[in-house]
Amino acid sequence: MSNTIVKMDNVSFHYSNRQALSNVNFRIERGDFVGLVGPNGGGKTTLIKLLLGLEKATSGHIYLFNQPIHKFKQKNKIGYVSQKANTFNSGFPATVEEVVAMGLTAKLGYFRYLNKALKKRIRTAIEQVGMSGYLHENIGDLSGGQQQRIFIARALVSQPELLILDEPTVGVDAENVEKFFDLLHELNTQQNITLLLVTHDIGTMTHHASKVACLNRTLHFHGNPNSFQSLTKEQLSDFYGHPLNLVTHEH
Repeated sequence: MSNTIVKMDNVSFHYSNRQALSNVNFRIERGDFVGLVGPNGGGKTTLIKLLLGLEKATSGHIYLFNQPIHKFKQKNKIGYVSQKANTFNSGFPATVEEVVAMGLTAKLGYFRYLNKALKKRIRTAIEQVGMSGYLHENIGDLSGGQQQRIFIARALVSQPELLILDEPTVGVDAENVEKFFDLLHELNTQQNITLLLVTHDIGTMTHHASKVACLNRTLHFHGNPNSFQSLTKEQLSDFYGHPLNLVTHEH
């Protein structure tokens, strides 16, 4: 069986007034931790929308788990944490357990009874992100970094094989960003979850990711972090379309 989870062949996408992606060839293999970087407006969120089936490619072919995307029905295999997760209404009267249970809505529908097995799945997902002691806490009483862990648990409760995260550390303080990346590394290496992370935090990401992809309408780079870190200042600036320095973080 092929280990390829995502395959994009010559994929292009046009909005009504501009081209967002041009002839993108992209692969994610089982077990990868892929960091997707690039400038604002470079097409990263568009690429995610295509993988989630929210947009349809103008041209080219997309395969998920070896199936053409239009035939792919096993949506539970893909978990998603959106860029807007941290704008969650902190005044909403919901416990951590209830927020994570929302990740089962697609399976159960609304207002369905949670049996013992499903409650165990919820608690397992919360345990996966190191938040077992907060099961009955109100989501609004948690810090930004803690809330982000719960949103990951909400995505994990459907037991996905691929977890996509779109700028999940926006608004999270530096100390919690480091802890957040440590959590992602653990999910990838110890719990065998394949990750696609969209981020602007290049330095921290390259310390944990197994592959880096740089997207600015076209895919300019797709390789290992060491090769990415060895790129010259001029190459990075060319990829991004403006002057850029790569700063790495030592742990």
